Amino acid sequence: MPRQKFNLLYGEKAADLELPLSVHSLELKPLNAVADPEEAVLSALLNPIRSPSLLNVAGRRKTACVVISDFTRPVPNKTILPPLLQTLESAGLNPHDITILIATGMHRPNLGAELENLVGREIMDRYPIENHYCRKPETYRKIDEIEGAPVEINTHYLDADLKILTGLIEPHFYAGYSGGRKAILPGISSFETMKFMHSYEMINHKGVTNCLLDGNPFHEYGIRVAELARPDFILNVVINQKREIAGVFAGDYNQAHLAGCRMVAEHAIVPVDQPKDMVITSGGGFPLDATFYQISKALICARDILKPGGTIVVACECREGLGSPEFCEIMRSTCDFKDFSKCYGRPEDFVIDQWCAQNVFQASDHAGKIYIYSSGLSNQDVEKMGAVKIKNLQRTIDDLLPTHLETVVVPEGPYVVGKIARSNNAKKID
Repeated sequence: MPRQKFNLLYGEKAADLELPLSVHSLELKPLNAVADPEEAVLSALLNPIRSPSLLNVAGRRKTACVVISDFTRPVPNKTILPPLLQTLESAGLNPHDITILIATGMHRPNLGAELENLVGREIMDRYPIENHYCRKPETYRKIDEIEGAPVEINTHYLDADLKILTGLIEPHFYAGYSGGRKAILPGISSFETMKFMHSYEMINHKGVTNCLLDGNPFHEYGIRVAELARPDFILNVVINQKREIAGVFAGDYNQAHLAGCRMVAEHAIVPVDQPKDMVITSGGGFPLDATFYQISKALICARDILKPGGTIVVACECREGLGSPEFCEIMRSTCDFKDFSKCYGRPEDFVIDQWCAQNVFQASDHAGKIYIYSSGLSNQDVEKMGAVKIKNLQRTIDDLLPTHLETVVVPEGPYVVGKIARSNNAKKID
């Protein structure tokens, strides 16, 4: 029987598969890289969307804060930061007055070799760099409230004369799309602010999903917080499968971001005719699949196109294991969605990282079985969450295919968003 080859993103390599021609794939639509990435960035800074040029915006400012994503996002910082920083210096800012703030959210700080890999040695040596610490009250302050929750933002950002957000726009299973306002919340917000945005009820909301902005409370609250935090300028990019820059969007924090979202929607959303018996997917490769914490994104994408009781097979390296100590504690102390909801469904029971655990159990509650191919997870941890760890990806799928006639494979994992055609979930981005 003729077969086709697929390479599932797995760590820094790939998990190879051969599948029958009857298995359809969901893949990103081709996106050409810009011919000259640095020139594209400079052009976007000079001709931004709904904003004066960055040179004009930066004029007469004495200090600046440039917010960047942490190591879990494949943002091409070494390409986009030099033109931005050079523009700020051309506007009269001294390097020691330009703080680069890493939007860690609730993740660990990026230090040493990891930091050098993130921004490059030249930037490390020339500019002050700070990590955001969401649980250190001395590093943030309250600027307002939203639905009774404090809006607390990093002081390096708040105290700067010029506030700039950078990032990557791609599908996001909570915010609809990453980038833009997400650099502030959760990027540089306090734990208390993030508790509101990652509550059990918020994550359970049907509008909190991939590639949806209208009616998505996670996005809408994010915009409200961004309005309070008043960013002056953003620089966001869209990348293709080779992680090359395909689009640069600079200017107004909302309008420039929406323009980038429109490109991503055309590139990443794939219509699916009907729910499937089995979805074979990946965790997205390194750095996204460094921990199982991030694999919740792939599981939710798979769940959304899966028949109730269907099967998910996910390939994820997880070289750092499950994730943070808090996430490990949740995953090792609960075993299904009912159990999780009983333990963490009330606001007073909220703990850090419960939201991704919630997604894992949402996916397992919908699916009949989840199979995990991973070199970094133990049998015990996989079994505890009600899944099955497999050693041979090809053999497992070959055994499953005869009883799963409607099967799709998603080699790029959560970077591709399947939408059931009749659901009409993917609304036009205005």
